[in-house]
Amino acid sequence: MVGRKNRMNHIFKRDNKTFILAMDHGANFNVLPQLKKQGKMIRELAKAGADAFLATPGMVDKFGDDFLGKGIILRVEGGVSFLGDRSKPMQIVVNAEDALRLGADSIITMSFPGSKFENEILSQLSRTIMKAHKWNLPVTAEALPRGFEGGSDARTPENITFACRQSVELGADIVKTIYTGDKESFKELTDSVYAPVVILGGSKKVAERQLLQEIKDAINSGGKGVAMGRNIWGHEKPVKYASSISRIIHEDCSVEAALKEFNTLY
Repeated sequence: MVGRKNRMNHIFKRDNKTFILAMDHGANFNVLPQLKKQGKMIRELAKAGADAFLATPGMVDKFGDDFLGKGIILRVEGGVSFLGDRSKPMQIVVNAEDALRLGADSIITMSFPGSKFENEILSQLSRTIMKAHKWNLPVTAEALPRGFEGGSDARTPENITFACRQSVELGADIVKTIYTGDKESFKELTDSVYAPVVILGGSKKVAERQLLQEIKDAINSGGKGVAMGRNIWGHEKPVKYASSISRIIHEDCSVEAALKEFNTLY
């Protein structure tokens, strides 16, 4: 248990908050041309204020020095890609021992209640947590109702809250999920989930003000930070954007002040 706590402390800072830069997309999606020079991007974002990275085994193996000692959350799923027909779910392809050998502080896997493959995905999550905890390795669950399949109730605050609560009931140490859309419902979520919750950014490009405001509102409602990628490394000025996000998370900076600095620097 002590080892698991120490690894959590490598992800979360003394204020119990974290800025996780998600760069694990290349295992399943096309990340070119934005991440063509991946090592350079990792190093620059680490300097800009990222506390930890969502990463793939290949990234950690090939660009280890570029993370500058920041926390590593390793994506352990694979076996499918965006070119496939989505007739099969992702499989766990990295075990706890391999993750520790690569220097991971946590591993991440999906939690998709209500999805077509919920039985397999949720069973994988449970088994992964039990095996990882034998090695005192924290597990991050990416909790999304119905996964990416859509549906009228796929992103309701109530179902997002359920997905997050279910993940911690199964043993997850960190929960990554979508912002519910307003401070009241997100406060209800964080009050109901007994593990740190971080919000994701998603594939949709969001205006700077909107994204910074969502981050600010989530933290003020009990969130512990973000695990975002494409909106940051896909931005034309990712380094300064990351710096602004870090200030929102760790310095209680206002959205207006962050935007003013962001615009002045540009």
